[in-house]
Parts: sequence; structure tokens; C-alpha cells
Amino acid sequence: MTEDFGMEAAVSLEAMMERHIAALSATSDAVREWDERRAAGGVSNVVYANALLEVTKGEEAARLRIVEHQPRDDRESKLKLTYMAAYLFATRGALKDEEMAAVMLVVDL
Repeated sequence: MTEDFGMEAAVSLEAMMERHIAALSATSDAVREWDERRAAGGVSNVVYANALLEVTKGEEAARLRIVEHQPRDDRESKLKLTYMAAYLFATRGALKDEEMAAVMLVVDL
């Protein structure tokens, strides 16, 4: 969980955050679209659930890249912590225990 994904090691934290924000936006758009289709009776609940699962995979992958990213310096550590806190506040979500542990390793730098 502490290694970056192959070529992702060269990608900056800022670029990862931009990708995550784009993935969150795409997920939100897809949820809205699928909600409209479901409300109109255009799709079944099973199709709806499967579609939502697919769109959330991109967001999760982008978020995990940030969680697993090892900051290069103090500025990047603070940026990562701030971003993750903002993400959790905005989504009212929570991280899994292992994700929280990876984020908290930043505090030890």
C-alpha cells in the first residue's frame, strides 16, 4: 500500500488531486443521469446498481493513488493531509482503517 502504481510515481500530487476531482465530478454526473433514467423507468434497479458500481471504480482508484502517495517534502505532506480532510468533509465519508493508516504516516515525516 505504500508503493505508487508503476508510472504513477512520476505524477505529481497536484496532478493526482486534479484527476481525483475530475473522477468525483464524473461520478456525480453519472449518478444524476442514472437517477433520471431510473426515475423514468428506463432501467432496472440491478442495472442501476451495476452502473453506479462501475463509475465509482474510477473515483476509488484516483483516491487510492493519493492515499498511497508518499510525499516528497513537508509542503506535500501538508497538501495531502489538507486534501484528504477536505475530501472527507465534502463527502461526509470515511476511509478504511488501512487507508487512514497510510494517510496518517504523513504526520510522522
